[in-house]
Amino acid sequence: MALPFISRSTKRDQLISIDLGARTTKAVCLQRKPEGYVLLGYAIMDAPIYEKSLSVELLADHLKSVWQALNTKTKYVILSLSLADSVVRHAELPQVPVSDMRQIVKNNPKNYLQQELPGHVFDCCVIPQRPGAKPAEKPKPGMPVKDRVLVAGAKKQTVDDVYASIKAAGLIPEAIAPGLLGPVNAFELSLPATFTTEVVALVDIGFKSTSICILQEGELALSRVVGIGGDKLTLGLSESLGVSYAEAEGIKVGMPTDVQTNLEGLVLPLGRELRASIDFFEHQQDKAITKVYISGATSRSDVIVQMLQAELMVECKPWNPLVSLQFALPPEQVGDIENVSTQLTVAIGAAAALL
Repeated sequence: MALPFISRSTKRDQLISIDLGARTTKAVCLQRKPEGYVLLGYAIMDAPIYEKSLSVELLADHLKSVWQALNTKTKYVILSLSLADSVVRHAELPQVPVSDMRQIVKNNPKNYLQQELPGHVFDCCVIPQRPGAKPAEKPKPGMPVKDRVLVAGAKKQTVDDVYASIKAAGLIPEAIAPGLLGPVNAFELSLPATFTTEVVALVDIGFKSTSICILQEGELALSRVVGIGGDKLTLGLSESLGVSYAEAEGIKVGMPTDVQTNLEGLVLPLGRELRASIDFFEHQQDKAITKVYISGATSRSDVIVQMLQAELMVECKPWNPLVSLQFALPPEQVGDIENVSTQLTVAIGAAAALL
């Protein structure tokens, strides 16, 4: 089974989008109307606890609980895999139908993706040329014409298990998406003018990992996953202060100025990794990144955002993936939506691709 991650020709009026994270599951229910998208509800729940692998039964029970928490009749689901469970790469592939591209990548992933990926399934999206961009060089006589392609992949067993779990929960699987692309889609929905005209970086700080996606005038030009996330910052703060993990999490977001010295040593390695990605892009493309937009629960800490700005030497700011949405939320969710908005980035972006 392929890994669909782009818009389908068939659109749904309502859709559940689930971001299956390492620590928490974030979900939204969106409705498409002529005047735009409407957020009908959201849920943030602890992810299932398991030892080696997440069973179909355990995931099905969890997804059913998520659906019940959303309190919706809609059963169509798109689910985003974590950064650890999916890959996204740029590649140049022969100009053939997408179904053939998938098979080409599957047969020789190391050649096209620079990585052995046994037992994976793939999907491909041809990248259109940016308006005003320099035309690609024509191939030499006898050489095949190639397309620039964005390739997404995941283990076939993971894809099969997720589809089986969604069905076992009584829901209808529409697609599985790589979590890395969620912030990109959500950013285009929220800030379309910036998306199409500027060169910016999107940094999404997850639980175990952080992703950076560099957008060049509407195109995903570079992406990378860094193995440092909010968990490492909280754990380091817990150890240095001698407090519990839960207390450290609250301090990290709620009282960071009091522990600024402790935080600096933890944030610095993340900043350096992100700076290396920015330097690589700017050197290769001779383009300067104008701003860094940060999402994820950790982005609520002004001090951490400022520390990253000092290291990256580019203006950094959190952003709201819900800014373009209308709300039709239950009364009990209205008051807290601003506090959790940055955690819903991946789920919003995945839904936007299919609505």
